[in-house]
Amino acid sequence: MEPNEESVARYYDTAIFEAELTRLTHDCPVERAITLRWLDRLAPADADVAEIGVGGGVYSEHLARRGCRLWLVDVSARLLDAAAARLRAAGLGESIAGVSRNSATHLDSLAAGAFQAVLMLGPLYHLCAPEARSHAVAEAARILKPGGVLFAAGINRLSYLRDFFRLFPHVVLERKTFHEQYLRDGNLDPEHAPPIGFAHLSPYGEFRALFASDFEELALTGVESFSTSCQSMLNDLPPAHAEACLDLIERTGPTAEGLGVSDHFLYVGRKRLPRLSLD
Repeated sequence: MEPNEESVARYYDTAIFEAELTRLTHDCPVERAITLRWLDRLAPADADVAEIGVGGGVYSEHLARRGCRLWLVDVSARLLDAAAARLRAAGLGESIAGVSRNSATHLDSLAAGAFQAVLMLGPLYHLCAPEARSHAVAEAARILKPGGVLFAAGINRLSYLRDFFRLFPHVVLERKTFHEQYLRDGNLDPEHAPPIGFAHLSPYGEFRALFASDFEELALTGVESFSTSCQSMLNDLPPAHAEACLDLIERTGPTAEGLGVSDHFLYVGRKRLPRLSLD
C-alpha cells in the first residue's frame, strides 16, 4: 500500500479502533439505518459481495444474514479481524468467502466480473489523489458483473469547516493558507485534522461525477439530511417513531438542501452493460 494508505491503516488500528466498532450503532444510527434501507432495496440476497472497507462489520453481518457470501477487504488488519470475529460469533462464519488486507486501489486478488454487489462505504474519502479515487471506482467496476450494483460513500466538504467553526474559530487566521488549499482540493491531513487524518472531502457534484463513466446512477442521497447534528436521538425513539423520522430523512436526503446539510453522501449505481457492436 501507499504511505498515505498505511497512515490510514494505523489510524484505524490504533486511534479509533474501539470507536469504529460501535460508531454506527451508538453515534450514527441514521447513517446505519438509511444505508441498510438501500442495501435491502438493491443488494441481491444470496449474492457474492465484495465489501471494501469493512469498518466494524455492521453491514457485513446484515448481508450475511441475507445469505450473501462476503469477500472482506480493508487496509486495517484489526478491523478485518474484528469483522470476521463478529460474523463467527453470530454463527455466520461460513459467509466469509475471503479476507484480504488491501487498498481499494489494489484489488488484484478479486476476479473480474465476480460480484453482484460492491460496497465502498469508506475508502473513497481516504484517497486524496483524484487518480486514486478514479482507479478505485474503476476497480469496483472491473470486479462487478454487468448490471452489478455499487454502494459508495463520500463525506461532505463543508463538514470539516462546520466542525472547525464549532471547535476552533480562534485559530482561523492561522489556518488561512490551509483553508484556501482545502477549498480548492478538499484534502485533509493529520496535522490539520487529526481525528480523520489523510482524507478527501467532496462537493456532491464532484462525488457524483466520479461514477459517471462506469455506472448508471440509481441514487445519490444525503444520508443524514436534517438529522446531521442530532442523529443519535434516533436511538431513543420508539420503533414506529424512528421509522417515521427515517422516512422523512430519506425523502429529503436527495434534495439539494438534504445533500448540503448531510455529513455523508451515498451513491448507488449499476454497472453499465457492455455496448453491443453493430458491425
